[in-house]
Amino acid sequence: MTDFSYQLYSSRNFGPLADTLRMVADLGYAQVEGYGGLYVDAAAVAALKTGLAETGLTMPTGHFSLAQVEDDPAGTVAIAKALDAKAVMVPHVGPEDRGSDTASWTAFGKRLAKAGQPFWDAGLSFGWHNHDFEFQPLSTGDMPLDLILGADERLALELDVAWVVVGGQQPKDWIAGYKNRLIAAHIKDIAPEGQAKDEDGWADVGHGTMDWPGLMTALRATKCQYFVMEHDNPSDDKRFAARSIASAQTF
Repeated sequence: MTDFSYQLYSSRNFGPLADTLRMVADLGYAQVEGYGGLYVDAAAVAALKTGLAETGLTMPTGHFSLAQVEDDPAGTVAIAKALDAKAVMVPHVGPEDRGSDTASWTAFGKRLAKAGQPFWDAGLSFGWHNHDFEFQPLSTGDMPLDLILGADERLALELDVAWVVVGGQQPKDWIAGYKNRLIAAHIKDIAPEGQAKDEDGWADVGHGTMDWPGLMTALRATKCQYFVMEHDNPSDDKRFAARSIASAQTF
């Protein structure tokens, strides 16, 4: 049986953290994925570590901002090690840090790889989590995601599968294309057109438009180790967490 993880960002508007961790554990999740707001200082890291110990959850993957990994690599490594994380993923950059052509996206990939060196030296996986902008073809036909990951074969991929669809691409093509670099996947769903507007058009996993049984089969044929449930803006995090893992356990 697959162990599912839960991206704690999904519950950022709920909580408190201790209650969220207990909810997730009680629903049958084995793991969680952290995000930047959960380790802003030593007290926050300690609270997360305590919550994991008390619930039996683990945190094998964590999202850390590009600024954090570049500005404080030693401190970020220490946080990851304290939480027993195995992989540090940079989840997003604003428009000011995005490329506009082949050269600038290639340069961004090299920047990301440079930031990753201290994490590789520490025995951690390090890489990138996509949104939709990495799937907008450049005038040359190049895809930004290819240029980012092409900078260094050590860069790992956490594929947010639903964002691939929003980007106009077929996720199974990208799953197959990066089967040896894909270490984690975000399991999320897209609501039918015009629905769930109050939730930014996202759906509970298994209750939207995506072929999750087929996608899970494709993901299991890769080196993907972590399957992370996420909803960017649920109106009820317990409903999302409960319905999503119930669906996922049938895939």
